[in-house]
Amino acid sequence: MTFSSVCAGFGSRLWRLVITPYDPDNAFTAYVDRAITQEDPRARVTVAVPSAAESRRVFGVDVAKRGIQPVWLRIANLSPDSLRLQMVNIDPRYFTPLEAAGVTHFSIGKRLSAFGAMSWLFYPLLMLVPLKLITAYFANKRMDDEFRRHGFHLAPIHAGETAEGFVFTAVDLGTKIVHVRLTPLEPLRQSIARLLRPSTGAAPAEPPVDLTFTVPVPGIAADYLDCDFATIRPANTVEPCTIDDLVPKLEAMPAATTNAAGTRLGDPVNLVVVGDFETLLGAFAARWDESETISLATCWKTVKAFLLGSNYRYSPVSSLHLFGRNQDIALQRTRHSINERLHLRLWLTPLSFEGQPVWVGQVSRDIGVRFTTTVWNLTTHRIDPDVDESRDYVIEDLMVAGRVKAAGYVGGVGTCPRETPRRNLTGDAYYTDGKRAVILLSAARTS
Repeated sequence: MTFSSVCAGFGSRLWRLVITPYDPDNAFTAYVDRAITQEDPRARVTVAVPSAAESRRVFGVDVAKRGIQPVWLRIANLSPDSLRLQMVNIDPRYFTPLEAAGVTHFSIGKRLSAFGAMSWLFYPLLMLVPLKLITAYFANKRMDDEFRRHGFHLAPIHAGETAEGFVFTAVDLGTKIVHVRLTPLEPLRQSIARLLRPSTGAAPAEPPVDLTFTVPVPGIAADYLDCDFATIRPANTVEPCTIDDLVPKLEAMPAATTNAAGTRLGDPVNLVVVGDFETLLGAFAARWDESETISLATCWKTVKAFLLGSNYRYSPVSSLHLFGRNQDIALQRTRHSINERLHLRLWLTPLSFEGQPVWVGQVSRDIGVRFTTTVWNLTTHRIDPDVDESRDYVIEDLMVAGRVKAAGYVGGVGTCPRETPRRNLTGDAYYTDGKRAVILLSAARTS
C-alpha cells in the first residue's frame, strides 16, 4: 500500500466525517425477480424479501444492522369490495416507515467516535461540526422521505386497485414466514346492523383473505441444506400407510435416540409429524428458528452467547442419532439466552400417510447449564425432566399457529415414572407417560 493510497483513503474518510452522504438506489429492484405470487379469487399477492445487502442498497443504510427487515408486497384487489392489509399478521412488532428511518438516522456522535482518536490530530476541523450537523439533518430528512415513499401505506385497497410497498419487520434469517391477511371492508352501518340484529337474515360478513408465504432468506447455513431427502428416502422405498397400518408402525419405531455407535440410548423419540418438507418448514419457521451447521464461526458465536448469557437464535444443535444417522432437521425456540431453549430434532422415515411423508423426532426443553465429564467442553445443557411437557407444547404451539389438521397420541416410548427415571446420553434424568404426539400438518392456516 503506497503513501498516496493511504492519504487518499484517509482523505475520503475525513470527507465523510465532515459531510454526510446518503445515496439510496431508487432503481434497484433485483429482489423482485425472486418474488413469490399467490392468488385467491379476491386478491393476487406478491411477496419478496431482499437480502441485507439488497436492503442496504435500496434504502442507503444498513437496516439489518438495526434489526429491521423490509418485506416487499404487491397486492391486487380482484374483489368488488375494498380490502385492508392487516400488518400485525405479518409482524406484530412491525416498524412504521418513519420509525424505521428514525432507527437508522445518521448520528454526529457516532460518526465522530467511529473516526477514532486520529480526529484529534485535526482538532481545527472540529469547527466544521456545524457543517456536519447541517448535512446530517438534510440526509436524515431525505431518508425519512425515502422510507415513507417506499413504505406500504395502511389504507383501503379499493376494487380493481393495486398497492405495493415495504412492510418493515423484525429480522428473520434462513426462512421468513409472511402471513398476509386482507380484511374486506363494509359500511359501518351494515356492520352494526348485523351485530344488533343477527336474526334478520342478513348475509354473513365476508371472511378475510389469508395467504401464507414461505420465503428463503440468505444469511445462515441451515443444517438441513446438507440433506438430500431423495437419497434418504428413495421413491421405491416409500411405504404408504392407512390409519390401521400407521399406528402400529409408529409404535414400533425406536423408543429413544442413540449415540453415533448405537450403543447407548439418549432422549426419547416422542414426536411424529406428518407433512411434506415445505409444509413442515412453513408451519414451524414462523415460530421456531432453524439451526446452523457446526463450523468454527458458529461455534465461536455459540461460545460468546454462552459466556455472555446472550441469545443466538440459530445456534447449532448437537447430534443425536436414529436410523443410523444424525437428525435431518433441527429447530429451536430460544428465550432470553442460549441456555434456555427448546430443541426439536426430526428424522424422515420411509412411511407415508395420505400421500405425505412421516417424520419422527425428539423434543426437549433446556432449562440451564451444568458440569459434566461426558463431553469435551465439560458443560452441557440441563433438560427439564418432564419431557411430556415439551412434547405437548409443540401441539399447542402449532395449534395457535393454525397449522394442525389433526393431532393425537400413540405408544412406543414406554412409561417411565418420576420415581425411576431414565437418563439421556449426558446423564440428564427424564420421565414420561410413554406416548408420542402425532401431528398432521395443514398446508394452509386452519382453525
